[in-house]
Formats: sequence, C-alpha cells, structure tokens
Amino acid sequence: MNKRIFVAGMAASVLFSACKTKDLKMSTAKEENASTNKVVVYQVFTRLFGNKNTTNKPWGTIEENGLGKFNDFTDKALHEIKDLGVTYIWYTGVPHHALVRDYTAFGISNDDPEVVKGRAGSPYAVKDYYNVNPDLAEDPANRLQEFEALIARTHKAGLKLIIDIVPNHIARKYEGKNNPEGVRDFGADDDVSVEYKRDNNFYYIPNSPFEIPDNDVPLNGEKNPLIDGKFAENPAKWTGNGSRKAKPDQNDWYETVKVNYGVRPDGSKDFPELPAGYDQKSYKEHFVFWQDKDVPSSWKKFKDIALYWTAKGVDGFRYDMAEMVPYEFWSYMNSAIKMKNPDAFLLAEVYNPNEYRNYIRLGKMDYLYDKVETYDKLKDVIRGKSSPDGLSDIQNRMSDIEHHMLHFLDNHDEQRLASSEFAGTPERGKPLMVVSATISTSPTMIYFGQEVGEAGNEDAGFGKRSRTSIFDYIGVPNHQKWMNDGKFDGGKLSDSEKNLRDFYKRLLNFSIKSSALMGSFQEIQSVNRQNNSYDELIYSYVRWSEKQKLIIITNFSSEKTSEFELKVPADVISKWKLKDGSYVLVDKLYSKSKTYFTVKNGEGTALVKIGPSESFIYEVN
Repeated sequence: MNKRIFVAGMAASVLFSACKTKDLKMSTAKEENASTNKVVVYQVFTRLFGNKNTTNKPWGTIEENGLGKFNDFTDKALHEIKDLGVTYIWYTGVPHHALVRDYTAFGISNDDPEVVKGRAGSPYAVKDYYNVNPDLAEDPANRLQEFEALIARTHKAGLKLIIDIVPNHIARKYEGKNNPEGVRDFGADDDVSVEYKRDNNFYYIPNSPFEIPDNDVPLNGEKNPLIDGKFAENPAKWTGNGSRKAKPDQNDWYETVKVNYGVRPDGSKDFPELPAGYDQKSYKEHFVFWQDKDVPSSWKKFKDIALYWTAKGVDGFRYDMAEMVPYEFWSYMNSAIKMKNPDAFLLAEVYNPNEYRNYIRLGKMDYLYDKVETYDKLKDVIRGKSSPDGLSDIQNRMSDIEHHMLHFLDNHDEQRLASSEFAGTPERGKPLMVVSATISTSPTMIYFGQEVGEAGNEDAGFGKRSRTSIFDYIGVPNHQKWMNDGKFDGGKLSDSEKNLRDFYKRLLNFSIKSSALMGSFQEIQSVNRQNNSYDELIYSYVRWSEKQKLIIITNFSSEKTSEFELKVPADVISKWKLKDGSYVLVDKLYSKSKTYFTVKNGEGTALVKIGPSESFIYEVN
C-alpha cells in the first residue's frame, strides 16, 4: 500500500487500535525454522521489470509507455538475479487487481477509473485473488498458466518466490470469476442491512450509497465512458483504511473496501482469543488450537486463498498492512500455511514497534519490516539529521526479535535510495547498505534497480518523482540500462553504475555465506566515541561466530577521509578467546584494504584509514 496516504487512514481506523495489547516478554522457546544463512530478498515490480520502452510519457498508455510481462523473467534474467546474491524474489503486483484497460474479451469487466488509482491501478486493490493480472501475460486467456511457468523457472534458477496478499482490503469492484468449486465470493452472503455482523465480509453504511471522492480528474482528463461521477455501491462500504464515510476523502484508500475480521465497530473482538502463553507455542500448537473453533467467514476465505497459492508452489507471502488485521487471524492463517509448507516465508508490513512481538509471537509471522527503527534511523543519518550512534540502541532494544526484523533501504512505497530526497547519490547509499545488510541476522531486501542507482526521477502521471510509480505504465531507466533490451548483461550501464552493481554483488554474496552475520553482535561505538579522532559519522561494531570474527566500520560522510586508532574492548577479545599478539585484518568486500590488529593486555587496537562513503568488513585472521 502507498504509505503517502496511510497516516490519514491510520487515524480513522478503530480496528487498528483493536489489535493492540501490551508488549510480551522475550520468548525463550526455540526459534522455529531459524535460518542458518542470511536471506536476501529481491523485490521486483513485476509490471515494470521487463519494460524496454523509454518514452515515459506522464499518464501514458501501454501502447505509449510499454509494459513488462511474466515472460520477461527469462532463465538468463533469473540467473543474473540469483548471481547478485539473492535467495528469494518477491514478485510484486501479481494478483489480479483493478486497472483501466479493456479485457472484456477475456470475460473481465471494466473497472471505473474513478475508483482506480492511476491507469495501471494499485496492486493493493485486488479484484480477483484466484487469478493474476492480465497485463502481465502475453495471452491474457492463459495468464495463470504463464505465471505457473514463471514459478517453475524461478525454482529452476535456484530461487524461491513470494507474492502479495492483502487481507485488510480488496478492490471496490471485487469479482471472483475464477473461484475454485465451493468458494463463495466476498460479500455474496452478507446482510447489507446492518453495519456489522460477524460473518459479513464487509462493513456497511446502511441507507447510504457510495459517493465518488473529490479527486483530481481521473486519467488526467481523458474521456472514458465510465467517468460519470458515479459508482454503483449501495449501501456504501467502509473504505480500506477504516473510513466510515459514504463519500471518502481523496486521501483515503477510496479504491478499496475494508474487510471484516470479526472486530466490532467499537473495537471489541467477536472471535476466540489466544490463551495466555501462546507466544511460547509453535505454529503446530497454534494450528491445533483453531481446529475446533468457529471463526469469521473472512478468515476462512483468506486462508483458502493462501493455501491455493501455496499449492501452486508459491514459497511465501508479503502481507500488506498486516497490523490492521487482528493477530488472532494471522495465527489461524499462518499456522495453516506452515502445516502445508513449514519453510514458508511470511513477511508482514507492521509499523508500530509496540506490536512487533505480538505479530511475531502470536501472529506467527517470520519477518516484519524494520522501517520505523533501522530504516528511519539510517535515513536520518545520511540526511544529516542524526548521529549513527543510536543504531546500537536499536539493535540492543530489539535483541530478542532482531532476526525477525527485515532490513531494507528501498521498496515500492519509499523514496528511492539514490533520490535527492534520500541519500542524494547511489554512492552515498553504500555505507547505509553495508550496515543494513550486516548489523543483524535478519533478511536483507533490495528493490530492483537499487543495485544500479535507480533514482525514480520520472513523473509517471498519478505517481510522482522520487518513487518508482506503482500506479502507472512507466519505464525504470537505470534498470533498463542493465536489462539491455533483454540481454540482462548490463551492457548500457555507465562505469559508475557497473561499479555500484559490483558492490551490491560483493556485499550480498558475502552476507549469504558469512557465519558471523548469523552469530553475535556487539557495538564498539561507545568505546571509540571517546577518541577525538573518531569522526562523528563513523560507525563500527563486531559480528562473530565460532568460525568467523568480523569488525565492520563504515563512514557515512561523503566528503571526509578519517584516520583513527580503532579499539576493540576487552570483553569482546575475551569472547573471541584471542591471545595477546598481532593479527591481520583483511577487508572481505574488495580484499584490497589490510591492516594489523594488535591485542595487548587483553584489548585490541587497529589503525584505520577510511575514505568518504567507504566501508570495511574486516575479518580477523
């Protein structure tokens, strides 16, 4: 979901607050399915990946601006993604969502542009969960088969894949024309005469028809027979972000409707709650708990959807706005998924740190976005608003759940790392990427084009610059240079862009092979901060396992070279069982920087010279 319009919706949603509970203490139960190696997720906006057209006309049509397809993910493309150091690929925007294009020849109804964002539509306004976006297929009649072939190619390349599921809301005009036998459509059995009933799939505003919000002119003023100031929905439903107005605000998620999970309008729960102690229990025990429970209709519908895609070979899901759905539902659905695929990768978008442990321990999520803590901190550091020292506090504060907090610097919602609104240049983003990928055991995610410096400078129409638009047909210039008309060899990249991709390739491949990055963390920032020559924008920490000891140093300054004597305190030396003597430090990123590490009287020191935006991942030899 596009977070630029999230704040208004958050305030409007009573259901969000209904999900809250007090923080839970750290679970001492053994981690389920804990990774033994770093996981790297490559998020790709499926519609844009293979587009070779460079016209980039605002509000452009497919004919004008082009479009990528499932088939553009060739064996060569997938091999290059895997070779970058990727283990999972997240195909964003796969489920069939509302869009402005005529597919009536394929039995698909047209969508009203007045309740579609942009021309290509939001991937988070899903219209049919049992099929895929017809835009993505060479032959829309065989679109599901083309996606199934992509699943097979992805697995053949040695990658696993995830897709989006958006349980909080669906498109205003949802039409399940591909429902499996026995599956009833959303709302088909609802009692629309009341605002709320437990087994209604939606919330209603009785006796009030839906009204189009006061928006900018749809399609930038282009004529369309469905643009008439009306949309047939009577009674009106609550909007996806929780707005209870028959005429939502233009900043509401007006293209979607809120799904009812058995949370009453006053916020109370109309379903069984998990007993005390279930934060300590396994997904198998959660699954058993729900077997004899009567749960709301929407729970069953979304569980069926998830298991449908699991059966097709999808290896996991990214859940949009998970915190707007109660964690009891997630326990119910995620435990069912894990019973079918114990290794399923379940990633949730949650922005409230007070709720992290609930969605991990009770909701049985594998991973949450580490946006509010690590991402926001790194963005503040590179924009000159904060010192990097607080990164240590974040890691220590989340030590019990750090493995579950997925790190990223770029995704479809956020401003591009290389944009002037963020790091300013791709090179200034390098130290952020080193920290993001190495400071914890959590997965690392990058967004396609990030590795070649994509800055998102296009005015796509509905979507504006600094973000790669998710609502329009548009090209992604730096990514297109790497794609090189389908050769996927970087043939059109500049030398600096090639060097940037080489940096990402080195960093990611090191991270997925390093045992130390799945081991312990300790900050050494505080002891080094006492040194006057240790500049303000230097940050350092250590990572280690039984087999590997790393000292990681990064320089967030893009202008200043720093020279200082780095100290490694006695407690770290003791944990590493190092004897007094001299050791060699070799940088694992480029193998060019080497320095000596001296242990004397149980304390370690090393002379370091680090250039602007440079980082070292020193291994102790």
